Amino acid sequence: MPHIAIISASVRTGRKSHRVALYFKKYIEDNKIGTVEIIDLMEYQFPVFSERLQYTKDPLPKLVEYADKIKVADGVLIVTPEYNGGYPAALKNATDVLYEEWHRKPVAISTVSNGPWGGAQVITSIQFSLWKIRAWTVPALFPVPMIDKSFDENGVPADKEGVDKRAAVFISELVWSMEARSKMQ
Repeated sequence: MPHIAIISASVRTGRKSHRVALYFKKYIEDNKIGTVEIIDLMEYQFPVFSERLQYTKDPLPKLVEYADKIKVADGVLIVTPEYNGGYPAALKNATDVLYEEWHRKPVAISTVSNGPWGGAQVITSIQFSLWKIRAWTVPALFPVPMIDKSFDENGVPADKEGVDKRAAVFISELVWSMEARSKMQ
């Protein structure tokens, strides 16, 4: 069974995007798609890094743990809010500190916003950064507009049937990419 790491990218007080991470964890487990673990950047509270992990002499134990979780995951699902048209500094920091761990790693992106566009402006910047570090981003996206109305605090969607239908297509692209990668290694 494949293992999927979900990165919950917001470290902001009162964050709402974490609701979507909780939803995907439950969705993947309930549908027996794979094992799943949420990597919550709020729990890590990484300092701003001045160097990639591979060049760090005495890396923080939490950084090594994080790198190992990305490395062993068959795929990664990033849930990120949109902050002023971009993605959180915590996610940029957590992405850029690694390099080899991202090589050909299938990555799916879910964007979240309080507004009607669901974080659409985040896609270009996060995808470009992931491409530059050789991650393999899947073509399906999962934007979540109006997060307050779309998901409750526990990750339960207001329109479960509709969200599950969208999630099935989105997750199937990630699974396809993970399977394709495993055949190419």
